[in-house]
Amino acid sequence: MSAFDELMAHARETQALAQVAGRLGWDQETMMPRGAAPQRGEEMAAMEGVLHARRIDPRVAEWLLAVESETLDSAGTAQVRHIRRSFERATKVPARLAARIARVTSEAQGKWADARAQDDFATFAPVLEEVIALKREEGQALAAGGDVYDAMLEDYEPGITGAELQSMFDAMRPEIADLRAAVRNVRPPATVSGSFDELIQLQLSRRLAGVFGYDMQHGRVDKAVHPFSSGSGLDVRITTRTNLDDPFNCFYSTIHEVGHAAYEQGIDRAYLLTPVGQGVSMGVHESQSRIYENQIGRSRAFTGWLYGQMRDAFGDFGIDDAETFYAAVNRVADGFIRTEADELQYNLHIMLRFDLERALMSGDLLVQDLEAAWNDRFAADFGFPVDKPSNGVLQDVHWSVGLFGYFPTYSLGNVYAGCLHEAMRAALPDLDTQLAEGDTSGATSWLRENVQRHGGLFEPREVIERACGFAPSEKPLLAYLKTKFSGIYGL
Repeated sequence: MSAFDELMAHARETQALAQVAGRLGWDQETMMPRGAAPQRGEEMAAMEGVLHARRIDPRVAEWLLAVESETLDSAGTAQVRHIRRSFERATKVPARLAARIARVTSEAQGKWADARAQDDFATFAPVLEEVIALKREEGQALAAGGDVYDAMLEDYEPGITGAELQSMFDAMRPEIADLRAAVRNVRPPATVSGSFDELIQLQLSRRLAGVFGYDMQHGRVDKAVHPFSSGSGLDVRITTRTNLDDPFNCFYSTIHEVGHAAYEQGIDRAYLLTPVGQGVSMGVHESQSRIYENQIGRSRAFTGWLYGQMRDAFGDFGIDDAETFYAAVNRVADGFIRTEADELQYNLHIMLRFDLERALMSGDLLVQDLEAAWNDRFAADFGFPVDKPSNGVLQDVHWSVGLFGYFPTYSLGNVYAGCLHEAMRAALPDLDTQLAEGDTSGATSWLRENVQRHGGLFEPREVIERACGFAPSEKPLLAYLKTKFSGIYGL
């Protein structure tokens, strides 16, 4: 066997073990008996230990050195690029630091949950300070003299910098804030009313999954507290949730997770169980979930079809026509919680977190001042005060588990989705006719061909450029939001 063949055999086995570890996580959120949690923690820790050892195996360095790059095709070159990046990052972080981060973030997650339940940020602050100090040390090891926050971003969106994100968000924030302020001065649309049977919600959500191209031969839909997608290749599972008063929560959570799952299912099978055989970045991944959920799923054409499906399933629910239903689906409403935010306001939540976490990492913001900084920024962006920490600085789990650099990829995904939507509309002039019949195949096939099938073959920015024919920019998203919400609210 050549060095490349040995490297890939090692990588495939590592990827297979990672899928097994992921299945343990899926089971924990869906099927596992509650009393099994302590044992499951040991099982997952053991798997992570095995995976970490494989990722820093000295033979990987030897194989990488021995690979004859001139003999590789584009896929082989991409495989080596991913393996080298992963190996170099894993070996830059001292084992003692990695172990310390794992222990402290595990402790911090529990303390965050308790503090959130008690609405008491002060009890969480000391362990958050420790997490930040450890993550800063990790970032310094990874940055090797460069920007610490940029090094953190590499884990989620390779190639992007904090400065690039700052420039993009600075252009977005005032336009979104102004549009939001204008919308708030207009009487909001009607909302659905009544109680929506949980079993019917789940039946319709599974139908929606199929409508959006989710392959149930290689996946399944289950119920969980927090919707998520898990797995890749031939086994990609999703979860959704139900709310008796709000069926949109179930339906659009399902469509969102199908976007993630369709990406993983759509990757070229030749890349199965290899580093290239998974989504290339969090930003590109989020672009798929958001374009499925919003630009397609919340479009006037598709909601017209969904309105008929809901009338058939639930009867009268207080909405008399498809146009009123479209406005109800896209209703802009005041709220504190990021995960429940409407399409217009969502990015304001992310920009708030991006600015605060970047300041925390640089030392410009101290943990003791974080709650006040959050509350001041929220009031400035949303126009009303935070009422309690669980609706403010304590609402997200990300910082407690050390996920610094993750938040901005949510908004980057929206930006990418805006670009892809513009290009897709140009390529599919009759798209609305299809969507009005509940047919998403034109849109999902275009995304599969231009984005999903490539997996990690290209760098994230290149994926979007190749699909759209232009460099990623916030302008298509801003134009889309302005057109859509000005129309709904008569601005």
